[in-house]
Order: sequence, then structure tokens, then C-alpha cells
Amino acid sequence: MMGHENHSFTSDFILLGLFSSSQSSLVFFSFIFIIFIMAVTENTVMILLILRDSRLHTPMYFLLSHLSFMDILHISNIVPKMVTDFLSGSRTISFAGCGFQIFLSLTLLGGECLLLAAMSYDRYVAICHPLHYPILMNDYVRVLMAGGSWLVGTVNSIVHTAYALHFPFCGSRAIDHFFCEVPAMLKLSCVDTTLYEREAYVSGIIFLFIPVSLIFVSYVQILLTVFQMKSSEAQKKSFSTCSFHMIVVTMYYGPFIFTYMRPKSYHTLGQDKYLAIFYTILTPTLNPIIYSFRNKDVLEAMKNMLKCNCLH
Repeated sequence: MMGHENHSFTSDFILLGLFSSSQSSLVFFSFIFIIFIMAVTENTVMILLILRDSRLHTPMYFLLSHLSFMDILHISNIVPKMVTDFLSGSRTISFAGCGFQIFLSLTLLGGECLLLAAMSYDRYVAICHPLHYPILMNDYVRVLMAGGSWLVGTVNSIVHTAYALHFPFCGSRAIDHFFCEVPAMLKLSCVDTTLYEREAYVSGIIFLFIPVSLIFVSYVQILLTVFQMKSSEAQKKSFSTCSFHMIVVTMYYGPFIFTYMRPKSYHTLGQDKYLAIFYTILTPTLNPIIYSFRNKDVLEAMKNMLKCNCLH
């Protein structure tokens, strides 16, 4: 067994990736690269707007700035490696590199799950209890929400990364994925991982089912409050906002739950990597558009920033 463990620490893994060498892969690769540039640009602009414009110094935008930073880190943890592998033709990743990808990915995925639940609570308080909003969402609460998301996500990630990497990997070291993700790596292990899978299931309940339930309850309460409003304009706007938010939440949590909450035996070859595109590449691009760029305050802040740049 020690021989296996030493072997695990010295050997590289091979990422089979999303692309083959065909012509269609070049188109798909270009599409992924464009999405990466868009995601980094959108989220960076969002953070700069929130920092610069005093009208955006509210709890909602404070949480959004953390979401944008998480999205930048998450997509940057994965796509640049995909790009260099595709261009160089090399698909290897070191044991340490793989461990770092798992750690950062799980930290950001866990943190974002909790942060999205915090953001839905913020909207619930703002719409259903507007008079109590300054008290219920004061500076201490918003810092606690953002800091808690980072801290709990990091602690959870340390535990899972250490646990997943201690398994001996025998035979093939080819991971059928475009980055190091725990479910794909467990398939390479030559020991029984049932106990770990049970622990991962408990984590899944904490980081996936509980936040999804809170988000769902929050938006149901918001819609019930909105339907009691006299203004049909306010009803339309709120319903539209809630619908877009729920689409993003479903795109993020759905594939994530499907990947992390199924036993290893139910994972089919190649399926997980296509599901992972939703929560690692697509949602970081969609989040700023859905949560921010459709908002009047953000558009106004953007106009002001462009005016200032033009004057200089």
C-alpha cells in the first residue's frame, strides 16, 4: 500500500479534456476561450463599478462583488490550463497541480453556494421587510455572510482535498475531465471509497440542498409579496428578476447536485465533464449579466465611469 501512495505523490495525471484534434474542436475551443475573456472582463468591470460608485455601496452589491471575485478565480483556475494544454498538445498535470485545482475549485464552489443563498436572503429582506432592511442587513451581517462563505468553503475544501488525494491511484492515471474534479478522480482509485462518498453526500446536503431550499423559499416569499402590490409594473419587474435568478440558480446547482450527490457507480464516462461546463464556465459569464447589468443603478454607474474616462 505504501508503494501505491508513493506512486500517487510522484506521478502526473493526464487530463483527457473536452477537445480532440478534429476541426470541430477548434471551434469549441474558440468558443470556450471567448467565454473566458467575457467572464473575466464582465466580473472585473462589476467589481470596479461597485468600488467606484457610492450608490452601489449597499449590502446587495457588496455580496455581488464577492460573487464576481469568486467567478474570476474559478474560471481562471480551469480555462487557462485547458488553453495551454490545447495549444501545446500536452495534457499532463502534476499531483500538486491537481491538488491545487481541487482545493481552489471546491473552495469557490462551496463558497458560491453559500453566497447565492445569502444574496437571496438579502433580496427577501429588501422586498418583504423593507423597513427592517437597514437593521437585518447591517455592515456586520453582510461581512459575516461574505466572510462566512469564504471561510466555510475553504475549511470544507481542505478536508475534501486532503481526503481525496490520500487514496492510492492504480493503473491508468488518465482523468476523463477537463480539470481535476473529485468524482472523476475517485474512478481511478483502486480502494473502496464508499465511506468518503457518504461524507461527500453529507457535505452536499450542507452546501447544496440547504442553500437551494433557502433560495427557493426566499423567492416564493418574494413573489407572494410582489403579487400583493398594486402596481402591475412592479409585479412584472420583480417576476422577471426572480425568473432570471432562478434560471441561473438551476443552471448552477442542478448539474452540481447531479455530479456530487450520486454514488461513484452511477457516474458514466465523460458525462460529468459536460455537466461541469455549466457551473465552472457558463455561470461565471451569466452571473454579472443576470444579477447586475440588467439593473438601472449599475447601468447608470457604468455611464458615469465611461464619462469620467472620456473627460480624462
